[in-house]
Amino acid sequence: MNLPPLHRAAALGLLAALGLGGVAGCSSADSAPRTAEVRKSAPDVSPAPSGTASATSTSTSTSTDIGWIQLMTPMNQQAVKLLTLAAERAAEPRVRAFADRLRTGHEAELNRLRPLLTRMGLPLTDVHAGHDMPGMVTEQDLEAAHAAEGPALDRLVLARIRDHLRQSAQVSRSEITAGGRADARELARALVTAREGFLAELERLPGAVRALG
Repeated sequence: MNLPPLHRAAALGLLAALGLGGVAGCSSADSAPRTAEVRKSAPDVSPAPSGTASATSTSTSTSTDIGWIQLMTPMNQQAVKLLTLAAERAAEPRVRAFADRLRTGHEAELNRLRPLLTRMGLPLTDVHAGHDMPGMVTEQDLEAAHAAEGPALDRLVLARIRDHLRQSAQVSRSEITAGGRADARELARALVTAREGFLAELERLPGAVRALG
C-alpha cells in the first residue's frame, strides 16, 4: 500500500487493535492472497472542530474508527457496482430482487458513511483504491461478472456478496467493541443487524448451495 503513514496505519488500526490481521489485510490488487501483515495502529486523531456534529455527540476519533470508516465506505461502494449488475442481469428472479434490495440498503448506508467521514475530518477519497481487501468486490470481480451469464453470474454474485457481507459484519462488530465514537458505533450496529438479515436470506436463495458450498 503506497499511502501516507497515517492513512495506512489508521486504515488498518482497527485490525491491529483486535488481532484481525488475517481477516482484513491489504495487498496489491494483483496479488492472490487476501491477507497481509497488519501494521501498528495510528495514534488517536483529534475530534472535529467545535461546533460540528461530531464535537457535540462524540469524543475522540480513534484509529479503530478511522480504519473502520475508511474500509467500510469503499467496501459498500464496490458492492453497489456488483449489486447493480446483478439486479439487472441475474438469471434467477429472486437473486435479482435480493440484489436490488441489498443495493438500496448499501446506498442508504453510504448516505450515512460519507457524512461521518466528513465529520471526522477525513477525505472522501478511497484510500484502498487498487488494493485487494478481504470482502472487497475488486475490479477483477466486476470484469468477471460482466463476462458471466445465466447461472454462472448468479453463482459469482452470491459467492462474492456473501464474502462481502461476512467481512463487513466482522469489522463492524470490531468497531462496536473498540470504537471511540458514539456515532460510528451506532452506525456499525445498524450495519451488523442488516448484514445478519441479508446473510440469512442469501443462503436460502436458489443456487446458493452450489455457489457457496
